[in-house]
Amino acid sequence: MSVPGPLPPNGVLTRPPDSLEPGEPTPGLSDTSPDEGLIEDLPIEDKAVKQLAEGLLSHYLPDLQRSKQALQELTQNQVVLLDTLEQEISKFKECHSMLDINALFTEAKHYHAKLVNIRKEMLMLHEKTSKLKKRALKLQQKRQKEELEREQQREKEFEREKQLTARPAKRT
Repeated sequence: MSVPGPLPPNGVLTRPPDSLEPGEPTPGLSDTSPDEGLIEDLPIEDKAVKQLAEGLLSHYLPDLQRSKQALQELTQNQVVLLDTLEQEISKFKECHSMLDINALFTEAKHYHAKLVNIRKEMLMLHEKTSKLKKRALKLQQKRQKEELEREQQREKEFEREKQLTARPAKRT
């Protein structure tokens, strides 16, 4: 039986071993997990753990801090964007209210024109009624004058008839 060569550094065989006998496990491969037995096999030194932790932190910490700063900037930008959006919404609402105000002014002009027309009509009607009242007063005065003249005419006729009627002479 020949012994296979050394395992590659990652522990995976890149080619099959030259000669394996049936039932013999492949070197470097086992049924157990790669983490099994590591804690028991390797002595843990505090200094090594600290150095490994510091190395890990020094490797990832700058990227994490940059990511944190980028997220903070994004959050600030979102806040600014939300404020801007709220301002734009309020401007949009103002535009709609301005349109409503413009519509009200247009409607007010329309009703003002109607009021002016009504006022003109009322003035015209007032003038007509004043003229009619004057005319009615003149007609009434004319009728009264005619009535008075007729009455006077009747009285004159009555007096004339009275004078024309025969009177018995007085006996003396």
